Amino acid sequence: MLLSKKNFLCYILAFLLFDGLLHCHARHYYRFIVKEAPYTRLCSTKNILTVNGEFPGPTIRLYAGETITVNVYNKAKDNITIHWHGVKMPRYPWTDGPEYITQCPIQPGSKFTQKLILTTEEGTLWWHAHSEWSRATVYGAIIAYPKPGTSYPYPKPHAEVPIILGEWWKQDITAVYEGFLATGGDPNISDAFTINGQPGDLYPCSKPDTIRLYVDHGKTYLLRMVNAALNDILFFGISGHQITVVGADGSYTKPLTRDFVVIGSGNTLDVLFHANQKPGKYYMAARAYSTAPLVPFDNTTTTAIVQYNGNYSSSSSPSLPYLPNYNDTNASFNFSASVRSLASEEYPISVPLHVTTQIISTVSVNTFPCGFNETCLGTNGTRFSASMNNISFLLPSIDILQAYYGHLKGVFGGSFPKFPPFIFNFTAQYLPMILEIPKVGTEVYFLDYNSTVEFVLQGTNLVSGIDHPMHLHGYSFYVVGLGLGNFDPKKDPLQYNLIDPPFLNTVTVPKNGWAAIRFQANNPGVWFMHCHLERHLTWGMEMVFIVKDGHRPEDRLLPPPPDMPPC
Repeated sequence: MLLSKKNFLCYILAFLLFDGLLHCHARHYYRFIVKEAPYTRLCSTKNILTVNGEFPGPTIRLYAGETITVNVYNKAKDNITIHWHGVKMPRYPWTDGPEYITQCPIQPGSKFTQKLILTTEEGTLWWHAHSEWSRATVYGAIIAYPKPGTSYPYPKPHAEVPIILGEWWKQDITAVYEGFLATGGDPNISDAFTINGQPGDLYPCSKPDTIRLYVDHGKTYLLRMVNAALNDILFFGISGHQITVVGADGSYTKPLTRDFVVIGSGNTLDVLFHANQKPGKYYMAARAYSTAPLVPFDNTTTTAIVQYNGNYSSSSSPSLPYLPNYNDTNASFNFSASVRSLASEEYPISVPLHVTTQIISTVSVNTFPCGFNETCLGTNGTRFSASMNNISFLLPSIDILQAYYGHLKGVFGGSFPKFPPFIFNFTAQYLPMILEIPKVGTEVYFLDYNSTVEFVLQGTNLVSGIDHPMHLHGYSFYVVGLGLGNFDPKKDPLQYNLIDPPFLNTVTVPKNGWAAIRFQANNPGVWFMHCHLERHLTWGMEMVFIVKDGHRPEDRLLPPPPDMPPC
């Protein structure tokens, strides 16, 4: 069964007795113990980092607008931080989680009490480690239910099921990370993708533990999807069935029915699946969408089985769903461009129409020349890097939030460029190698409180063009435009969707294309923006917004908690 019997019954009861949801789901306190535990996958056993010994980790359930507390105990041998992905944390970045951005890491043997503060988020969010590559196994779902007395803007499903997509390496993930840093090249690719921690039928030694979802004919199920994969955007589908997207990144969408979905690393989707086919067994499956021709990637397929209840004859082997080719940019782009906010009377949106701050930033893979006595397995004997506006971000030794709040000098600079420092044909097939070399720095961009921001993210073909799922902490934003090729500041804004753009926290910038987002800077604090492909984050594709305080007390950054981890 996909869920433990106790949790499965709790899910069913919650949907039969929605007003009694609290009794099954919501708690105001969670205890996260970070520790190693042995897990066996792909014929071998290794110790992995977990929360409470679970993989994936525990699901957090709460109502929209609630605040809960999570006590995080680090009983592992390495530092750790935990990020609440998609939770806006109004005025309280102190427990947002990215190491050396809003906190120093929780050291072994220490603990940190973290608040999760929700506002309007409803739907599926998630949490994960945010230190080095520990999020490979340290992750879980967050489910924000509608407030008591309200319901979903779609027919009530029979049951809900978490579908968390991940990656698995046979090798210890710390060794993968350290080897990646040492060589200056691409990291070792994963050995499997997973659905709820299991690779599925198509991998060795995995068939007996393949996840199964038992369904009743004629009933509808809500799949709460998370892409927790470290380095991959994924296609997902269910053979013989269409699926309907009704939410993304904790915000409701207009129903979008498709044979498959595309889910960027870091994104979440709420998907309705109607069990309306001939009773039998059907595969749900996921595999990579990867567009850079020279970048190695895991080309395997993870599966779970949808199995109808009842007595029937069934073929011994389910069929796989249709999924696009690995490099089908049009399929990915068309899906992403079709997602729309619900934008109803009950769920209104507020797209900023008057922009006071416009920023345009390139997002690029880069290279550094090989230094003395270095190993350099990047292109043409270089070391790979990455940048935003030609600055490869360097993490400081103490966190930026502490430095900003305490007026400490020398930790970061305030000179992140408003526009690309070099203007060229960003998506040309051949570009001069001199453009590949970025600067290195710890630069932030200051935003005035309540300013309305348009941020255009421009992909480039430096080294190799590829899609970039870009995540902003502390905010959701309206994706008002997506396009292929170079952004045209005169023509492209004329085609913006200002009526019902999706309200996301992670947007995939298409290969050699662009994305335009808008948000109102009404959440003071220090907020990280970065590519959610872990190798690009490690290489430096990130920047930081500092949103200044407003004039009223309720528009100012709250003070830190008393147990902030020391640096």
